Amino acid sequence: MADGGADSAEAPGAPATPRARARSAALWGIVGGFAFLALAQGYRLLGPGSLPVGLGGVALVALAVAAASAGITYLAEARLRAKRRT
Repeated sequence: MADGGADSAEAPGAPATPRARARSAALWGIVGGFAFLALAQGYRLLGPGSLPVGLGGVALVALAVAAASAGITYLAEARLRAKRRT
C-alpha cells in the first residue's frame, strides 16, 4: 500500500544539491549581466548622450553585475528554501 500520509510531506521541486544551486546561480548571473547590457544599450540609443565609460567599461560593469547577482542568488536560495518560500 502506498504511503500517502501526512508524515511524508516533502519540499516540492528538485533537491537543493550544491551543483543545482551553482547552476541556478550561474543562470541568474547570466540573466543579470544581459539585463544590464540591455539597459545600457537602451540608454545609449534613447538617452541624452553617451555613457561615461566606453565599451570595455560597460563589459566590465556587466561582468560585475553578473557576478554579484550570481552570488546573491546562491546565498539567498538556501535561506529561501529553509523558510519554504520557493
